Amino acid sequence: MKDEMKKVPRLRFRGFSEDWELCKLGTLAEIVRGASPRPIQDSKWFDNTSDVGWLRISDVTEQNGRIYKLEQKLSKAGQEKTRVLRKPHLLLSIAATVGKPVVNYVNTGVHDGFLIFLNPLFDREFMFQWLEMFTPKWQKYGQPGSQLNLNSELVRNQELRMPSTNEQEKIGMLFKYLDDTITLHQRKLEQLKELKKAYLQVMFPAKDERVPKVRFAAFEGEWAHRKLGEITESFSGGTPTAGKSEYYGGDIPFIRSGEISSDSTELFITENGLNSSSAKMVKVGDILYALYGATSGEVGISKITGAINQAILAIRPSKNDNSYLIIQWLRKQKNTIISTYLQGGQGNLSSSIVKNLIIMLPQNKEEQEKVGIFFKRLDDIITLHQNKLEQLKDLKTSYLQNMFI
Repeated sequence: MKDEMKKVPRLRFRGFSEDWELCKLGTLAEIVRGASPRPIQDSKWFDNTSDVGWLRISDVTEQNGRIYKLEQKLSKAGQEKTRVLRKPHLLLSIAATVGKPVVNYVNTGVHDGFLIFLNPLFDREFMFQWLEMFTPKWQKYGQPGSQLNLNSELVRNQELRMPSTNEQEKIGMLFKYLDDTITLHQRKLEQLKELKKAYLQVMFPAKDERVPKVRFAAFEGEWAHRKLGEITESFSGGTPTAGKSEYYGGDIPFIRSGEISSDSTELFITENGLNSSSAKMVKVGDILYALYGATSGEVGISKITGAINQAILAIRPSKNDNSYLIIQWLRKQKNTIISTYLQGGQGNLSSSIVKNLIIMLPQNKEEQEKVGIFFKRLDDIITLHQNKLEQLKDLKTSYLQNMFI
């Protein structure tokens, strides 16, 4: 059955069985456009002491549509040139990030890139989620190759099916709980990443120093400078000739630079493809360093046995140094490496560049092990939260697809 013919969603709460009613957005609220003072660059429109914030598209993106703070503040003169909301309202972006629903939880001046739903006859949270589900569908009003802009008339005339108020409220509460849970996990993930960044700064020696600021007890003495190529063995791979079917579709995972930390690959090659090319096999635990393209300077540890292409350098410690410690140093130095060897972030790294990098390591292998294990555990916790966050986002997407029409 086509979506437009559906009268009930695939999934709903118990106790609800009636059809959802077909209506237009314009019958459910008074939909008006925001307003902007002009010229917007004039400083007289702004005042940092004001209690009314100025909503920008960047705020919507950063806060994912739920506005709890606004950095820029409107002066009295600025407020007179816009629409000021002093209570939470549902908004819809109609320019730039088109079709993104927004709720303001602070005093907000709304510029003309947003529509405001006044005097709504719907549950606000339900409609926020419906609009989020519908966001990509606004593209049907755009012309190929041109920027999409919505207007109030298009939005007012958009048809949708609405359940009873009680069912709206239940659906809205469920999705608000999901959104709050996602936000909590996102914040926790960001905190863990910041914590790791801080530890990287203090548990490795600073520039021109030989000892770190923070160190495990019972270890002393200076860390040593080592050329990476002198303490490791390394090699890069190659790519079987494209278009030869006998080289692809085999059992050997073919690892590309965007997959160095993944436990799966998009492509597989055959033994024939491996033997007929410069592709090289790596094993679980090998350090994988991205040399080319957008991922240049990224580093991971192989989670699978597979073949690598020419965009990856495989690195294996040859003097019993800790792999995870080497990885953390390479991650810490990524920006320095990129800025030193790539002009404007463009170009490629090479195996000779990587081999000649000077790395700082504890001379005591036990200290190496402790630092390596510490960061590995921290990375494992970060990965756990990333996976949980992705699961929650996938769950929400599934509910959006099945609990709305």
